[in-house]
Amino acid sequence: MKVSYKSGEENAVPGTQGRSVAFTLIEVVVASGIFFICTFAILGIMSQGLKTAGSLRNTGPTAGMVMADFSLTNKLEEGTASGAFGDTYPDYQWMREVTEAGSNGLYQVDVVVTRNGKINSTLTSYLYRPGSGSSIRGGLRRP
Repeated sequence: MKVSYKSGEENAVPGTQGRSVAFTLIEVVVASGIFFICTFAILGIMSQGLKTAGSLRNTGPTAGMVMADFSLTNKLEEGTASGAFGDTYPDYQWMREVTEAGSNGLYQVDVVVTRNGKINSTLTSYLYRPGSGSSIRGGLRRP
């Protein structure tokens, strides 16, 4: 069965009544605009995800590692201490300073981890150790 069309329009689509079927320039521009907006949004999300993943990859020790080890002690004394991480992380050093924050056994512990003299990470934490030797008891300074 052969379908015939008026005035020699053999390639026309039925129901278009003499008009050829094609996209207009405005339709192409709008579709291209939507495509590029979506593409740039996806690229932005991917870029941010890669930055976040890169920042999570920490190859050295952090102050939290030192604090976790130090928080296991039952008694604290005011003062400073420092050390290194040995052969595992040869370029890294840590320094810890303990100060009494209150007369009830509350201590402030500041930890700094450096690499080749530059600060790598810092952490300040408050630890409650009532059994530690406090310099103030009952409002009077101990000798």
